[in-house]
Amino acid sequence: MTMLEDHHAPAARVPLQQSAVRPWPTGYPTGYAVVDVETTGLARDDRIVSAAVYRLTAQGDVEDHWYTPVNPLRDPGPTWIHGLTADVLADAPLFPDIAGEFAERLAGRVLVAHNAVFDWTMIAREYARAGRVAPVEQRLCTIALSKALALPLANHKLETLVAYFGVEQRRAHHALDDARVLAEAFRPSLHHAARQGLRLPLLACRPITEWSDTGGGASGRDAARPSAVSWRGGWRQTKRRPPCPYPNPGRYQAGGRLVQGMRVAFSGDTSTDRELLEDQAFEAGLHIASSVSKFTSLLVTNDPDSPTSKVARARAVGTPILDEAAFTQLLRDVAPAQEE
Repeated sequence: MTMLEDHHAPAARVPLQQSAVRPWPTGYPTGYAVVDVETTGLARDDRIVSAAVYRLTAQGDVEDHWYTPVNPLRDPGPTWIHGLTADVLADAPLFPDIAGEFAERLAGRVLVAHNAVFDWTMIAREYARAGRVAPVEQRLCTIALSKALALPLANHKLETLVAYFGVEQRRAHHALDDARVLAEAFRPSLHHAARQGLRLPLLACRPITEWSDTGGGASGRDAARPSAVSWRGGWRQTKRRPPCPYPNPGRYQAGGRLVQGMRVAFSGDTSTDRELLEDQAFEAGLHIASSVSKFTSLLVTNDPDSPTSKVARARAVGTPILDEAAFTQLLRDVAPAQEE
């Protein structure tokens, strides 16, 4: 396991107008775990290749940090992004080997991440594979927090958020550096929220409690063949989300941006787990539609020629159709809802 020394960046600037001093909100969490994981990909059978945690106090001050590479027992995926090759990871610990240390740093804290639903889902899956449950009850997405604060950002990429607070990023897509810069940007965000008396956008973390590996009895470093895993335990239970707070701006226009409030329906298999994809869309401000009508802004499907009822209905009423890859690219930069 690798532990890297702490890096201290210059104090972040405070670009928002200072408000009157008020007591720290009593309902705020007592501690945070700022997390970043790098993975072999985005699908349900992908694995974590590195993880980092910065533990913060109730007011966002750094207590300590932790980092480890993780042997995913498979191809490491996009090495050009995270820089971790199969040779580098060959002697790294397996996830069950670091699950206890990881849990110690998460226990009793709110998990904070940029696009937190992704990091939480990958962590929950790894713990389910290891026959354990991650000790996390709530998460906070810094994308949702920056939107709640109405920060004037050009987009909601991590590099844009941290640059706004004057934080220097040294190694993008390295788990420890991503966690560091996010921790440094989260502290002023948290203080802005406290000064405004803002309710933090906390979401419950639903653990995955069962994992079945039908790969024929392999274990240890010979285990974990992605094609041999299956999910149980109600992973696709119907999820009740609060209503989308934004009005429907209408249909998606080819070549344009997604806009908060657009009604998006999904049809067929997706490479990213459907629930994760829907969560990402919802947290970006989109309405998740269960059916297609003339009011649907967009249908996402990887098989536009399939005879499903949603595809047929979309063609009948003129609803635009995009594949998953195009949709996820657009999801990175969703336009804010238009003021009425």
